[in-house]
Amino acid sequence: MKAIVLESPGDPSALQLREIAKPYPRSGWVLIQVKAFGLNRSEMFTRQGYSPNVQLPRILGIECVGIVEVAPDTPFQPGQTVAAIMGGMGRAFDGSYAEYTCVPQACVFPIQSTLDWSVLGAIPEMFQTAYGSLISGLAVQAGQTLLIRGGTSSVGMAAAHLAKDLGLTVMATTRNPAKVNALKANGVDRVVIDDGAIATTIRQSVPNGVDRVLELVGTTTLIDSLQCATPGGIVCMTGILGNAWSLPDFSPMAQIPHTVKLTVYTGGTEDLAVEHLQRFIAGVEAGQSRVNIDRVFRLDEIVAAHHYMESNQATGKLVVAVNAP
Repeated sequence: MKAIVLESPGDPSALQLREIAKPYPRSGWVLIQVKAFGLNRSEMFTRQGYSPNVQLPRILGIECVGIVEVAPDTPFQPGQTVAAIMGGMGRAFDGSYAEYTCVPQACVFPIQSTLDWSVLGAIPEMFQTAYGSLISGLAVQAGQTLLIRGGTSSVGMAAAHLAKDLGLTVMATTRNPAKVNALKANGVDRVVIDDGAIATTIRQSVPNGVDRVLELVGTTTLIDSLQCATPGGIVCMTGILGNAWSLPDFSPMAQIPHTVKLTVYTGGTEDLAVEHLQRFIAGVEAGQSRVNIDRVFRLDEIVAAHHYMESNQATGKLVVAVNAP
């Protein structure tokens, strides 16, 4: 089979297209013919060498959609359409940057869909992260105000759409004024141009602060995001678009406002119920839910895809369609 193999950390050219042996699953594992997969920044960080627990060589990729080839001693049947996410994919064992991937059954979700593979491939991890951040991380409720820091990311776009469906007023940030219309078209009520310090701007329109903040940029804007929250509000850090893992000289008593709650969302397969995923897929099919896809690449365009992801140009999800013409 064709696969993208990372032998050692480096720039996108470190991702090498190879012909390797097709895997075969042991008991309790599922062999999936990969049809499409979304790109995720965690894969970029692994490629850059920031995942010290990942042993190389490795096939990256933490999600995919495709068809079951064989699944010994599992409930899955050959020919069944499935999504697979997380659970060690692309990290503890080889992931989805390939024509076939072999994963434990706990990573696999049965789905039904008439969507194009490239659209379906954009959904699993994006939906899981956005939904989990809103429900588990932020405990959102109808009528609240939500600020999404990093609104044009794929998770940010999905979270905005889901939050509007849940009855929230949504504010979202972008550093690029050219992306304002895309955010508004996605249902965002107010767009804020992000210069790194927006708390004053936010409080001009919401004097007491917003109820919830979804922090997708990460530590580079986290302190400012905390200042945007109302007393008793919640700030949930889910992403690190700012490419900084730690916060130097963090002083919680001085930098976390009184009674504002700070948490993180790093959930995996255990936070995703198949019925929620299927309901979202059905909503996309019916035109009631939206999937924002920026670009679709072929497997042999993986180097260009990683260059594009690293450039932060995208407004929405990047997808690789395997064996696309």
